[in-house]
Amino acid sequence: MQRIRLRYTKRGRLRFTSHRDFQRAFERALRRAEVPMAYSAGFTPHPKVSYANAAPTGTGSEAEYLEIALTEARDPDKLRELLDESLPAGLDITDAVEARTSGLADRLTASVWELRLDGVDPADAERAVGAFLAAETVEVQRKTKNGMRTFDARGAVADLRADSPADRPGQEPCAILRLVVRHVTPAVRPDDVLSGLRAVADLAPPVPAAVTRLAQGLFDEESGTVTDPLAPDREAVTAAPPTAAATASATAPDVGTA
Repeated sequence: MQRIRLRYTKRGRLRFTSHRDFQRAFERALRRAEVPMAYSAGFTPHPKVSYANAAPTGTGSEAEYLEIALTEARDPDKLRELLDESLPAGLDITDAVEARTSGLADRLTASVWELRLDGVDPADAERAVGAFLAAETVEVQRKTKNGMRTFDARGAVADLRADSPADRPGQEPCAILRLVVRHVTPAVRPDDVLSGLRAVADLAPPVPAAVTRLAQGLFDEESGTVTDPLAPDREAVTAAPPTAAATASATAPDVGTA
């Protein structure tokens, strides 16, 4: 059985798709692309797809990850192209690599987020960021299925910066927040950080923030950066001998399409 790891996006209006919506769309794409999926056992077999740390509904993302198991070897790049063509625009498969290492989910320890705050002056955002970072703890509340829960939003934040967008000169104010947050329990989401900014500095955007995940991966404590979680698999492929997928791709006859 071959395992392939994929990176995909949620862009534009499709940021409002739920995780379940994406699952349905992706399973349809697997059928359209005629991917030789491995299936689970039992009375209701389903494709072996492992999703890792999906972004909340309503947020965009450039860095979502999943892993699929195949019964026949396939070239990852060709598989990526087929799946990307079978998905709607906005749900885009941007990278694929054969899984040569274990623990993809264990390498997703932090995320980089961009928060666009229309109607907020960058100077006000910068002051709020300073107050947030200066605080030892910032308690916020979030409603859960078990009721309201209070937790610290400050401890998970590894970096937070305010900036001005480059595409709105002379127009109404707009601030951009760049946020690096560790994946902890309970999870701290971008809207929790916004609640914390409201609590410490009364920063309240007049319209909902446009939130996009730019990256997620292993957090490097020394550099403060988030690394590519697929890099170890690429390095393992480079160092290892050709796989059955590569051999099959190299020796298969070139068959034209009707």
